[in-house]
Amino acid sequence: MALKGFFNLLLSLFGKRKTIKLGFYGPVNAGKTSLANRISKDFTGEELGVVSKIPHETREIQIKEKVKIKKGNKQMDFNLIDTPGIATKIDYTDFIRHGLSQKESKERAKEATQGVIEAIKWLENVDCVLVVLDAAENPYNQVNITIIGNLAARKIPVLIVANKMDLKKSKIRSIESTFPQYNVVPVSALTGKNMELFYDELFRLVK
Repeated sequence: MALKGFFNLLLSLFGKRKTIKLGFYGPVNAGKTSLANRISKDFTGEELGVVSKIPHETREIQIKEKVKIKKGNKQMDFNLIDTPGIATKIDYTDFIRHGLSQKESKERAKEATQGVIEAIKWLENVDCVLVVLDAAENPYNQVNITIIGNLAARKIPVLIVANKMDLKKSKIRSIESTFPQYNVVPVSALTGKNMELFYDELFRLVK
């Protein structure tokens, strides 16, 4: 540990920063992958993952390495770690309602359950986390409280992203009042609205 600390000190003295491992966490269909895609496309020209209205489209950890994010005269390298949506219960019938067969639905439910387990395990490997919430949904629920509680217990730096601010029924203040201990930045990952403010808040998070 002493050697590692000395190495980190040398890096800081020479003005170098490590690659920040940035985790994307949140409930199902809040827009984690949409936000990761927006960031990745802004700075690499490439998207990270597939977006779908079907729940649990992301069922495995997806990583985009060494994304160099620039804001003004600031610049940092990030590994974007997009995780499956967190859910306390995954019912295969939810997928049947979206047109999948019973066999496909049961397989997807199994994969989604494993994905949630992997997402929690990955909390050991991230430096900071974006908690992406759907601004049009009630933020006070078991899933969101569980996510925030896990992050607080691990003392992981958190920025809450209130996604879908472009929707008329979005309620940013509701998220702010539910989690007053964290900074909340409203964005629309779909349209790119407010992303400049988001990048400001991201750099404050990792400074």
